[in-house]
Amino acid sequence: GLTNAKYYERGHFFWDERSQTLEEQVLEPIQNEVEMGLTLDELVTKVSAERYYAELFTSAFGDAVVTSERISLALAQFIRSIISTESKFDLGRSSNFSNFTPQENQGRRIFNGQGRCDDCHGTDNFVSDTVFNNGLENPYTDPGIGAITRRQQDLGKFKTPSLRNIALTGPYMHDGRFRTLEEVVEFYDSQVVNHPNLAPQLRNNNRPIRLNLSEAEKRALVAFLNTLTDPNLTTDPKYSDPFNYGD
Repeated sequence: GLTNAKYYERGHFFWDERSQTLEEQVLEPIQNEVEMGLTLDELVTKVSAERYYAELFTSAFGDAVVTSERISLALAQFIRSIISTESKFDLGRSSNFSNFTPQENQGRRIFNGQGRCDDCHGTDNFVSDTVFNNGLENPYTDPGIGAITRRQQDLGKFKTPSLRNIALTGPYMHDGRFRTLEEVVEFYDSQVVNHPNLAPQLRNNNRPIRLNLSEAEKRALVAFLNTLTDPNLTTDPKYSDPFNYGD
């Protein structure tokens, strides 16, 4: 997701990390034929035709000239402003999570303990500065970062996404194969597939890990993941209605 993108320490974007900067990343969906399907020249023409952008470009860059580089700079800075800091999890940190239900606290303990989720999502942003093969399949239909680096040891490795607002960002995994968080938890509990590049965090005695969570523990883990949702961010007019924001 785009939430807290500024805190991705690796600074690479897309599941296969093919974009080295956020400025590179924002122009790809615009040009992708499955998404917006515009050339950069067409983009510049469309933006230049909207009168209200002249004032905005002048304010940001000193004059009203529209270029694809300036568009990428503006979009990247906008994305960097999307920060999540007011989830139930954030609000509970100062009180040892006294605002959590017993089920949510159970899920938090599983996340940091038996579930080993924090091995890959252990920072305040619930992200990692390392890429992983998480055992989705063998062989991989999508080589992931291996397609970029051309290295055998990178096959099936993908960027580790932030879990902030994860309840709102399905479907899950690089190919969207899981529709719900319950499916994701079930996968990590009992369905991780062996692969030469499988992350060490997902191995036990050199075999794919099996968490053996009970159904109640799985529900608790999902309940905890829901505490990472920031309702203020999702309703902030800066993002939900930016053209009317500040009027």
